[in-house]
Amino acid sequence: MTNKLSDKDKKDWQKFLDSSEKLLNKDVDNLNNKINSERTIDLHGYTLEDANKKISEFIENCYVNKVKKVNVITGKGMRSKNLDDPYQSKDLSILKYSVPEYIKSNPELMSKIIKIDLESVLSPSKGNFDIFLKTIK
Repeated sequence: MTNKLSDKDKKDWQKFLDSSEKLLNKDVDNLNNKINSERTIDLHGYTLEDANKKISEFIENCYVNKVKKVNVITGKGMRSKNLDDPYQSKDLSILKYSVPEYIKSNPELMSKIIKIDLESVLSPSKGNFDIFLKTIK
């Protein structure tokens, strides 16, 4: 490596120092992008109706605020009393399964969504899933 600066480099540096141009602070910009890039909602303890209402409001809010990824925590449904009730659907009475179904059946919400991570929903070891949102044009 050489310690000598070329005349062009010196001129460019002086031109920069004399100008009023400002450099973007990449640390601040990245922090702001990170804050808006992902949000989490925890639906533990909600009834099906309340969870559906809450997730609708949350997705709408995230979409308007340009959030790119939503992490939805539903729990695994392991402690659900619905498992012992033969008259209730195991798959539709547990938030883990019912919330993604509600979202998929709602055209208004789906118009704001790129993808729902259904592999996580189907995994017995996970109690959360991600939703990837479109950006407002």
